[in-house]
Amino acid sequence: MFEFLKEAGEKLFGGGNDEAEAIKKSIDDRLGTQIKDLEVSFDNGQVKISGEVPSQEVRTKAILAAGNVEGVFGVDAAGVKINPPPGAQVAAAAAPAGGGAKETFYDIQRGDSLSAIAKRYYGDASKWPKIFEANREIIKDPDLIYPGQKIVIPDA
Repeated sequence: MFEFLKEAGEKLFGGGNDEAEAIKKSIDDRLGTQIKDLEVSFDNGQVKISGEVPSQEVRTKAILAAGNVEGVFGVDAAGVKINPPPGAQVAAAAAPAGGGAKETFYDIQRGDSLSAIAKRYYGDASKWPKIFEANREIIKDPDLIYPGQKIVIPDA
């Protein structure tokens, strides 16, 4: 279970929209055809997603897209299965043991900027584009991040 700040995030609910459908559309808009058979349910702030993705990176982006929504405080992604394309399996098998990148999640705080976060994790503020690119589906404008938003820090 991934936890999020219920009061923070994109405002998707209201106007008579079904919450699960609004979250599903948001994930579809961000990740498109990268998720096969996407299913979303919503119950009192808890989102449950399932489907098939080609990589851990896409799975993480789906979790962040579902969780960075105002009114959501938890995402259960146990039903999201990773099924890499056949060529990717060969590449993964050829990779050295333990070569996979560890995911580091970060909750944006008041006063944060991507350059300040890059300075904290990489020791170099000019590496902020690395964070932006890893979260492009979540952060539309690098100058518009908000407290409570959860992002992933690549190769931290």
